[in-house]
Amino acid sequence: MTPDPRTATSRFDADALTGFAQALLVAASMPDDRARDVAGILVEGDLLGHDTHGLQLLPSYLAQIESGDLTVQGEPVVIADHGAALTWDGLRLPGPWLALRAIEVASARARTFGTGTVSIRRSHHIACLATYARRVAEQGLVLLLFSSAPSGSSVAPYGGTRALFSPSPLAIGFPTSADPVMVDVSTSITTNGLTGRLAREGGRLPGPWLIDEEGRPTDDPGVLVPPRAGTILPLGGVDAGHKGYGLALMVEALTAGLAGHGRSDPGARLGATLFIQVIDPQAFSGLPAFREQMDWVATACVENPPVPGGDRVRLPGWRGVSLREQQLRGGVNLRGSIVTELSQWADKLGVPLPLPMETTHD
Repeated sequence: MTPDPRTATSRFDADALTGFAQALLVAASMPDDRARDVAGILVEGDLLGHDTHGLQLLPSYLAQIESGDLTVQGEPVVIADHGAALTWDGLRLPGPWLALRAIEVASARARTFGTGTVSIRRSHHIACLATYARRVAEQGLVLLLFSSAPSGSSVAPYGGTRALFSPSPLAIGFPTSADPVMVDVSTSITTNGLTGRLAREGGRLPGPWLIDEEGRPTDDPGVLVPPRAGTILPLGGVDAGHKGYGLALMVEALTAGLAGHGRSDPGARLGATLFIQVIDPQAFSGLPAFREQMDWVATACVENPPVPGGDRVRLPGWRGVSLREQQLRGGVNLRGSIVTELSQWADKLGVPLPLPMETTHD
């Protein structure tokens, strides 16, 4: 039997993948510096183990450059600047490039004022939030990053059956004396990226994380594919989805509310709406005191007795940091379905796909 390429996994050199992704974006007309940022963030997502928000996203980015839904030229427009707080119109510019620029500005303001916040309307998609959390935390700063997609609706409010919210991720990164802690979760129980992949591959979710049109819980991602009209459940699922629902409302307030652009706007609402806040612990009790407190909590977590048969307790993001180090040495693991899509764009744009270091089949 011929192996199914979708079930293969291949390992690629991280630098080679970054150069390949950058070259594809440049071939699609994105300026080199912006392409470098986008490629770096996408590969970083894969390095940290967030493979639904790594290079899996690149084909959609390339398609949106073609359609004009991703703007490659221009600068964000400053709508308001009050020192510690700014609002930008992102004009659908490349999300990772835009987010990194906003973090630079917010970090500089935080060093001056203690906090710096940039609210952005109409950014393009910013990929994996943990990639930004790691970068900020390693500078001894704290990052709060929230994102919503006003044009996207795939999550029903708790108790409802009609899609209203996007999965709306939120992230926090903060330093410890060891690895930084990186929390990166969606306000829904799963993501569009995972459900879309499983629907294409004929897979199922680990549990009843969705509801169909009648509100019946299901693990079948096919209920999200038109003409079906199922929805993703909020974080907490059937039993405790009121918690994810509350978090979704918080994200809407801090993104769409502060940016002044969201679901109430008529017409096309393409783009992500972002809340990016950097906090400098030095402006409060000082970085040493911050680390002392968080080191104690981190130690108390990892030394907490595990459940019977379980592994030791981990801090959020520590597995990703370890996986990143492993994949930098041994290669980035990509699913066959991702490699297939990237190969199609490589052929189309005349950019050679790097040779894999290793390929295995299930």
